[in-house]
Amino acid sequence: MKRSTTVAFVLALLAGSTAGCGYNTIQTMDERVNQAQGQVQTQLQRRADLIPNLVNTVKGVTKQEDTVFISIANARSRLGGAIQSGNVPEMAAANAQLTQGLGRLIAISENYPQLRSSENFKQLQDQLEGTENRISVARQDYNTAVGEYNAYVRRFPYNITAKVFGMGKPRAYFEAEAGAAAAPKVQF
Repeated sequence: MKRSTTVAFVLALLAGSTAGCGYNTIQTMDERVNQAQGQVQTQLQRRADLIPNLVNTVKGVTKQEDTVFISIANARSRLGGAIQSGNVPEMAAANAQLTQGLGRLIAISENYPQLRSSENFKQLQDQLEGTENRISVARQDYNTAVGEYNAYVRRFPYNITAKVFGMGKPRAYFEAEAGAAAAPKVQF
């Protein structure tokens, strides 16, 4: 009888100690980070899908600006590949490259009054602006989820649980490219 009481006590102690190990919380936070990353990818894809419409609208008016269109097409392709890979630093770099191309495209539109007055162009600009805002919010949500996850898996005793289950590595933040704070220089 004493042996069974000891075994029951040890099992209860083991169950109680594993309940506080944080495994489920780590899984929940990891899933939150994955969901936030998916939102960033979705918004970047939405942006990439809007670009051809904007480019075609501008192309109709500005036939001699082919280098800008080519650079945007290349940047869009790179962004699509980065989105598919799910690599956050690659997505950030491709996003920065596409932003530069779009800046040049918008600057070109300033030289063509008939383009600026086009209803199609205005609608596309509004959609692009809305998408940029969505991307910004999605990046902030992603970085918040990553921060919470990274802090949690570094805390004791959860860091032990995270390492045991192979989840002890911190997740990467969605960071801006070096020099992103500087305004892009547009040259023709």
